Amino acid sequence: MNSKERVLAALARRPTDRVPIQVYLTPEIQQKMMQHFAFDDPEQLLQQFGVDFRGVYPVYRGTLPPTPEGADFVDEWGVGYVMFDHGHDGAYPEASHLALAELHTPEDVEQYPWPSPDDYDYTHIEAACDQYADYAVFAGDAGRPDILNGVSRGRGMEQVMIDIMTEDPVGVAIIDKRCDFYYEVSRRTLEAAKGKIDILCLGEDTGNQLGPMFPLEIFDAFFRPRLQRFIDLAHAHGCKAMMHSCGDTSRLQSRFIDMGLDILDAMQPEPSGMQPERLKEQFHDKIAYCGLISTQQTLPFGTVAECRAEARHRLALFRDGGYIFAPAHCIQADNPVENVLAVFEEALGLAPGAFGAPQ
Repeated sequence: MNSKERVLAALARRPTDRVPIQVYLTPEIQQKMMQHFAFDDPEQLLQQFGVDFRGVYPVYRGTLPPTPEGADFVDEWGVGYVMFDHGHDGAYPEASHLALAELHTPEDVEQYPWPSPDDYDYTHIEAACDQYADYAVFAGDAGRPDILNGVSRGRGMEQVMIDIMTEDPVGVAIIDKRCDFYYEVSRRTLEAAKGKIDILCLGEDTGNQLGPMFPLEIFDAFFRPRLQRFIDLAHAHGCKAMMHSCGDTSRLQSRFIDMGLDILDAMQPEPSGMQPERLKEQFHDKIAYCGLISTQQTLPFGTVAECRAEARHRLALFRDGGYIFAPAHCIQADNPVENVLAVFEEALGLAPGAFGAPQ
C-alpha cells in the first residue's frame, strides 16, 4: 500500500498494512530528531517516521504591514509578536501588539486593512499535489478559521469570549472577516488542485480540560454554522474534512458527526471524558480520530516502556481502522528523544532500538 491508499482505507475501516501515521513537532524537537538521524532535510524525517501525509499551501505574495514597535515580526492581520523563551529549550511567538483590540466601531472594521485571498499565489497547487501523489494530500491547517485563538491573538482572549457570548457587532464582524478570508483561501486552493486534495484541515479549540469551551447552545448558534461552511466546502470538492480541537470534546462529538466531520484531530487522552475505549465504543463507526499519544504526560514524563505501552494500546484498540497514529499535539522541545523514537518504532512495527539510541 502507498500512503494515500493506507489513509483512505483506514478512514473507510478497511484493512491496511499498518496504521496511518502523522507527526506534529515544534521546530526545536524536529531539529533534535534530525540531528539524531544526521538528516539535513525535514522530508527525510517524515520518511523515516513513515508519515503518510503531505501538505500543499498557496504562497503568500502580499506585503505585510509595518512591524509594530517592540515586536519581532508582524502577521498579515497586523498583529505584532515577540519570540518568548519559555525556559524549556524552546520559544513561542506571543502576541505583543493587539491590533484588532483597537477596532471599536463598525466603521473601524470596514476601514481596517484586512488581508485578501488575492495576496496568495495558487498556481503551483496542482503540481504540488502531483509531486505528492502517493501520499494523503491535505490543504489547510489548524489555524483556519481558529475563531477563538486566531482572533484572540489580535484582540485578547477575554474580549473575544465576551464578543461571542454577547454577539457584539464589532467583535462578530471581526470574526467573520477571518472566517470569510480563510474560506475563500481554502476554496481557491481546492479549485486549483482540481480534485487532487484528499483532506481539508481546519481548526477550532472547542474544548478545554474540563469540557466544552462554551455552552452547547453557543456552539450550536455561533460556531456550528461558521465551521459547517468549511466541512461542506471539503465535501463539495471530494475531500474529507479534518478538524483540530484541543481539550475534552466528548460532549460535542455527536454534533461533529451530525455536521459531517470525517476526522477529529489532536485527540487528547488526558481529560476525563476522553478515554479512548469509551470514545471508540460510542463513535468509532461515525468519525475517525487522529492523535491519542499523550503529549501532556506520557511523552514528556513517561519512561520508554510506558511510551511503548501507550502506543501498543492505541494500535490494538484501533486495529480495525478509523485511526491515525499521531501525538495529541506538537511534541515539545524538552521531550526525551528516546520516547519519541519509541512510539514511532511501535507504529511502524519495528524492533525496539531500530532507530538507534540517542547520543
